Amino acid sequence: MPYETLLYETDGALATITLNRPERLNTIVPPMPDELEHAVAEANRDPRVRVLILRGAGRAFCAGFDFSGDFAHFKDLLYTEGRWDPGKDVIAATSAVHAPVPKFMSLWRSAKPVIAQVHGWCVGGGSDMALCADLVIAAEDAQIGTPYSRAWGCYLSGMWIYRLGLARAKWHALTGEPLSGKEAAAVELINTAVPFERLEEEVLRWAQRLAALPLPQLVAMKLIVNQAYENMGLHSTQLLGPILDGYMRNITEGLAFVETAATRGVAAAVAARDRPFGDYSQAPPGRRPDPGHVVRPGKKKA
Repeated sequence: MPYETLLYETDGALATITLNRPERLNTIVPPMPDELEHAVAEANRDPRVRVLILRGAGRAFCAGFDFSGDFAHFKDLLYTEGRWDPGKDVIAATSAVHAPVPKFMSLWRSAKPVIAQVHGWCVGGGSDMALCADLVIAAEDAQIGTPYSRAWGCYLSGMWIYRLGLARAKWHALTGEPLSGKEAAAVELINTAVPFERLEEEVLRWAQRLAALPLPQLVAMKLIVNQAYENMGLHSTQLLGPILDGYMRNITEGLAFVETAATRGVAAAVAARDRPFGDYSQAPPGRRPDPGHVVRPGKKKA
């Protein structure tokens, strides 16, 4: 299928999926979740491929769901006659055909291992997506977080919970506090963080190292670890999270958040959300990704 929101390419045993809406920080709109699932399946069907790499074009991995234009991209899925339809929402949240989380989980279900290459902003639904990968390698100055913990959402994939211990999981669930790539590696939310200048090289090094192993061995080791987390209730957590997310989008504060975005712009909405905490959009320069750290698909290293 032709891809609208991502790029798919292979190089020997490696398949690279690049989220490709750089002008919108790779924010999630239909059909991105469907295309992600299709690209993962394409890589799994290719007998040459052993390892998948997921990354974002431009200056961010993914800045979450696109709620610009009064959430226009998702109105048909969630609204009836201009108003939120809870019946539609529960279908959209739980159906494997419609819901984004099962499509993000194609990374988890992929028999072949997936490495997420994270840089820039990796927030909201973008963090839910990245954390479905098997290994996550980030730039040290990446910012990873769930600002929806404060307004307009609830954990979707649950991966923040399963990757962190109780103390850290509760801390970030209640505060929404972001982590730099370096901090995320220190608390084992992700695997490792390196300077941006070394990020592509580090991801490629580990991808090639995995690709040198027998594919059945990779599949077996991934399966046994995943199964342990499935036994811990991962599926039921992922069922409840998106349902609660629908309610949180429609409490008084959630509706006010989207109203501000619709009337004054997304920047105004997130500024009002973040200003009391001094992070995300309102963070000082040292707590923001370097805007010069850009991934340019197709550009080969010298």
